[in-house]
Amino acid sequence: MNEHLPQHIAIIMDGNGRWASKRGISRLKGHAEGAETVRRTCEEMLKLGIPYLTLYAFSTENWKRAQEEVSGLFGLMKTYFRKELSNLLKQNIRVRFIGDHSPTSRLEPEILALMQEVTQKTAACTALTATFAINYGGQDEITRAVQSLAQQITVGQLKPHEITPDIISGALDTAGTPPPDLIIRTSGEQRLSNFLLWQAAYAELYFADVSWPDFQATHLQAALSAYTTRQRRFGAVPSTTAA
Repeated sequence: MNEHLPQHIAIIMDGNGRWASKRGISRLKGHAEGAETVRRTCEEMLKLGIPYLTLYAFSTENWKRAQEEVSGLFGLMKTYFRKELSNLLKQNIRVRFIGDHSPTSRLEPEILALMQEVTQKTAACTALTATFAINYGGQDEITRAVQSLAQQITVGQLKPHEITPDIISGALDTAGTPPPDLIIRTSGEQRLSNFLLWQAAYAELYFADVSWPDFQATHLQAALSAYTTRQRRFGAVPSTTAA
């Protein structure tokens, strides 16, 4: 992999509904086109040799949408993963999922079982780790991590003063995955929308003025070009060489 490229790209896939509305078609058709963009983007990541990709697929706030759209979205997800599983294995793509996937979550048993199946069957793949954030919210993730750490303190497995940023990172859904170097949001909106709040501490942000269904390799290359021009300091002051 080119050392100047990010190791981990995270994408807020925004604009499917608006893309569809502008064309006079259903919002669900926009989401279906967005699924095709997911496929193209994974292929481009493989070409570039970037090992980690995280995609914001369904947030904890998306439950507020019309029931018809929510049901349609999960129908598309089920179709996508059932159809793509063999291709994911062929391309050596490991799939992970983050978010609240507990039995008490609002996710249907069928989608939970499918997510588990895809995770297990692709676990040995090594070319790309594609993480899908489903029923995910950054605040919810941090809350669940704090609850887990509090439980460890209650049973005597952990002491409060032993909690460090690394301990917190290890309690998050993304444990084992490096934080994103670059976060891309499509559709021109400029906010994180509760996505990877802890992990984004030092991520570079790039806002693409194009809806997700229209996101092409050229748009990804533009984001990468912008990324390579930035100097990442991580809070430090760059050293200077004396004349």
